Amino acid sequence: MHQDVRKRFTWLESRAVLEPYASNEKIMRVRLLGLCILVAGLIAMATAHATPLGLPPIPIPADNPQTAEKVRLGEKLFNDMRFSATGTVSCATCHDAARAFTDSPLPTSVGINGLTGTRNAPTVVNAAYLARQFWDGRSPDLEDQALHPFVNPIEMGLKNHDPILKIVRTDSEYKESFKTVFNKSGEQITMKEVIQAIASFERAVVSGDSPFDRWRYGGDQTAMTPAQIRGFQVFIGQGRCVSCHIVEQTQALFTDSRFHNIGIGINAIQQDVARLTSEFLKAKAQGADVDLAVLSDKKTSELGRFAVTNEFNMIGAFKTPTLRNVAVTAPYMHDGSLKTLTDVVIHYNSGGVDPKTGRANDYLSGGIRPLMLNQQQISDLVTFMEALTSPEYEKGSKAVKDKGKLSYE
Repeated sequence: MHQDVRKRFTWLESRAVLEPYASNEKIMRVRLLGLCILVAGLIAMATAHATPLGLPPIPIPADNPQTAEKVRLGEKLFNDMRFSATGTVSCATCHDAARAFTDSPLPTSVGINGLTGTRNAPTVVNAAYLARQFWDGRSPDLEDQALHPFVNPIEMGLKNHDPILKIVRTDSEYKESFKTVFNKSGEQITMKEVIQAIASFERAVVSGDSPFDRWRYGGDQTAMTPAQIRGFQVFIGQGRCVSCHIVEQTQALFTDSRFHNIGIGINAIQQDVARLTSEFLKAKAQGADVDLAVLSDKKTSELGRFAVTNEFNMIGAFKTPTLRNVAVTAPYMHDGSLKTLTDVVIHYNSGGVDPKTGRANDYLSGGIRPLMLNQQQISDLVTFMEALTSPEYEKGSKAVKDKGKLSYE
């Protein structure tokens, strides 16, 4: 179904462009029609629980079933800038569909009034499969995650959720949609319904069917180049990438959904860890907001999963991100500190050693050690990761490489 929808869109577009004497207005009308068919098809696919090649069935919570109407409502909420203190920021500001639902090429996200946080925006694509949300896993699901950016002073800056509820209870389009989707109106509409709709939209954002998927799961031995195939052998072999970026026999999420200290960010505060952890635990016991602390203070941010669990073995640990569409979401790591995929592989190849000090972090996860890859293997590994780009994001994958930025035409 996924391929059929894309073919219909491409056929309509080509007909408009190739027709003799076609006006620009007609071309735009036909392209818009094709885009509507594409979006409608993807939503239908998601709500029918169909999945692209290479992915397992989408996990849907029993208390928030998918419907096409709910997904469309969630998309409208996701893109509504009125839900920020300045009216200039929406969820889509940091998770732009044109950039594989990130804000690439920004290292860290920018919220209201140009305020900059400490974390790189993770992609929403395939977030439906993640066991926990945010880099440090402080939210257990997409519904809970959707609550926080609205009231974070670095992101959307609302004092509370009341302005959102006022809009959805009074806006004529929202009133109709909430009645249709939840059979609720007026004060019956709460943030529970708002975040359920947003989460439903995000669960519809799934992406597979990459050259790798067609090669490994689709039986197309020409889908990947020889260099990409060599890179996959490095990935599952000497590179040991598959230890955390999991590939299975029938599917590949490219993440273990666990948390690891790989020597990024934490190196800068290594001498202050004892003091910082003590101070943070005291502040947290006195009611400090973890969500605010990790986004507003660089040093606190580097504590990683520890800030959520208080477990010392989680100091500097961050969630394993998916590698799907990774070629179009530079820069990398929780802090956006590595500009290119080559930089990422070089970091792992060194065993997480800090290039400034020549030593590894005291809290480094045990599996991080030198890989001894040569230049050809590094190049092949990067080329393989470029084969994880799904068709809908291929334009971004053709951007300038190893420049730390992307160019979308």
